Amino acid sequence: MVYIFLANGMEEIEALTPVDVLRRGGVEVTTVGIGGKNIVSSHKIPVTADIADSELTDFSQTEAIVLPGGMPGTLNLEANATVQKMIAYCAENGLVIGAICAAPSILGHAGLLQNKKAVCFPSFETELKGYIPTDEFVCRDGNIITAKGMGVSLDFGLELLAAVRDRAVSDKVRNAVQCR
Repeated sequence: MVYIFLANGMEEIEALTPVDVLRRGGVEVTTVGIGGKNIVSSHKIPVTADIADSELTDFSQTEAIVLPGGMPGTLNLEANATVQKMIAYCAENGLVIGAICAAPSILGHAGLLQNKKAVCFPSFETELKGYIPTDEFVCRDGNIITAKGMGVSLDFGLELLAAVRDRAVSDKVRNAVQCR
C-alpha cells in the first residue's frame, strides 16, 4: 500500500498525479486527508481523501509514502503527528519516501537527507540539512525520492512506480501516457 498524504493548501497536481500513475501501474494507493477527508488545495480545488489521518493506525502494509508540496500544505503535513510517525516508520524500515516541491523540507528537518542527493523547490534548499545538491529534477537516493516541483509531477510519479514495482512497469505506464 502506498499512502499519499493530502493537506489543506497542498499542490493538487503534485498529489494527484502520483495517485494516477501508481494506480495505472497496479499499485494499491490510499489517499490520507490530514484533519479529515475533505481537503482544499492551494488553488481552492476540493479533494476528497480515501481516509482521514485518524483512520490510519496500522502501518504494517505500507510500501511507500508520498508527501506533496504546496503552501501551506507542506507546513500542515509537517505539523501532523500521523505524518511524522509514518515518516519515522518508513525510515526505520527502509521503505520508499517520496517528497516533492516544498515537502522535501520535512525530510530535511527530520535529518533524513543527511549525505543524500536530493532536490526541492529552489527556495527551500536551505531546509535540506546536510543534503548533496544535484541538477536532477527528480532524484532517487536509496529509499528517498525527491522532486523539484509541479512541472515534474509525472516524472516523480513514474520514479515512485519504478521504486515500488520496477522500471519495466514504470516504462509501460510512461509509454501508455505518451510521456517523453
